[in-house]
Amino acid sequence: MTDLAFLLNGTPVRLTGVDPTRTLLQYLREDRHLTGTKEGCNEGDCGACTVIVSDETGSRALNSCILFLPQLHGKSVRSIEGISGPEGQMHPVQQAMVDCHGSQCGFCTPGFIASMAVGHLQGRHDHDVVLAGNLCRCTGYAPIIRAAEAAALQPVPDWMRDDPDFICSKISSGDISAGDGGQTAPGDAGPQSIASPAIASPAIAPNAYRPETADQLAAWYAANPDATLVAGATDVGLWVTKQLRPLPKLAFLNGIRDLQRIETTGDVIRIGAGVTLTDLRAAMTGPHPALAEMLTRYASEQVRNAATIGGNIANGSPIGDGPPALIALGARLHLRRGDARREIALEDFFIEYRKQDRLPGEFVEAVTIPASAPGLRVWKLSKRFDQDISAVLGAFNIEVAGDRIAGGRITRARIAFGGMAGIPKRASAMEAALEGQPFTEASFRAAKAAAAQDFQPMSDMRASAAYRLEAAGNLALRYFHEASGDVVSVLGMRA
Repeated sequence: MTDLAFLLNGTPVRLTGVDPTRTLLQYLREDRHLTGTKEGCNEGDCGACTVIVSDETGSRALNSCILFLPQLHGKSVRSIEGISGPEGQMHPVQQAMVDCHGSQCGFCTPGFIASMAVGHLQGRHDHDVVLAGNLCRCTGYAPIIRAAEAAALQPVPDWMRDDPDFICSKISSGDISAGDGGQTAPGDAGPQSIASPAIASPAIAPNAYRPETADQLAAWYAANPDATLVAGATDVGLWVTKQLRPLPKLAFLNGIRDLQRIETTGDVIRIGAGVTLTDLRAAMTGPHPALAEMLTRYASEQVRNAATIGGNIANGSPIGDGPPALIALGARLHLRRGDARREIALEDFFIEYRKQDRLPGEFVEAVTIPASAPGLRVWKLSKRFDQDISAVLGAFNIEVAGDRIAGGRITRARIAFGGMAGIPKRASAMEAALEGQPFTEASFRAAKAAAAQDFQPMSDMRASAAYRLEAAGNLALRYFHEASGDVVSVLGMRA
């Protein structure tokens, strides 16, 4: 059980004795009877459950169905009921949805409005990206996109930007006063006792812990190596909602600020394990644009806002999108167990399917990559362009001496794939086929043929083994053609 405090639609909430795996969606609908937020897939795919969560770093859209209540400590939550104005005024995105006929059956509409309201607050115009995590079976999306475009012309309402009831700095350390607006509900301790030292303490009993520093986490996890670490819960959330797995001991990591830093020192970028995919994508736009572009297709806006790079690595999935690109960059992984730290090549962390080189009580603290890799290209192949699991993900980091078009010679190649084996894996035969060779199509065709020496992929619902092998080889040819100035992206091709 756990004690926590947050704001819900401007009202302070203090919860005591709540199961730490209870989701925000369950709390909204069952305890608060705020049924505007809908349950669709209950696994973070459809976006019907989208809410707005704010803290000192800003506001973001999140899937409430896989968001555990302890992850909200010290934050402000807006459900669909909190997006309209204090006098019932419609938010510009709500009005635009009416005007543009963006809602039919209406089940998905609250989630769309929550995502659109965040995008509107941030001044976003990449509406396809903002809404890629919201699914609609009725409208065909065109009216919804028109609504987003129309709303973008309107100013942000004062109540979204300036409403003091939604400022959560006063609860970031647990100092929250309910006043007359406090509410009680099942699991609530009541407004009279919201300000409490217990909320600020990371030691919460007996089966959940909320560390505020990496040092606190290291000490606790070394003593509790059987615990489950929860960062964004985009994977662990499904263990609860879909697999109905009990999680007897948990540590919630989203309050550890020193794991959420990206620091550049000389020619090395250090990325803390708690950095979200959204923040990583923004940081990589300059030094590694190919990685940033791929991350645009990593799940959805709601998932990227929660998921962390440390979780993506420690999960050990063979189809995780982050590790192949990091391996191609020559990433180094920083692991910690208590006060002991060690560093290994990221590719050596993955041993076999779902097995990693990680000791009991040891966690991913950071990953480091070169600050520059002009030859990096990363491509994801999946059945859907947006919000889909990779069939194949290929990452190529190729260095060339001389002109790539005329007479250049390949001096170094690091190539890694996801979806081709039980782990993210380097393609050593493809690398050997390229290194020392001229930068020509013939060299890359030889590398394509060498892919069969590196991988014997499996067939599953996402792709056949033959498709995966052919596609992996074709990505090598794609690298050559892109470097030669040809159009290789489906988004850039024209009939």
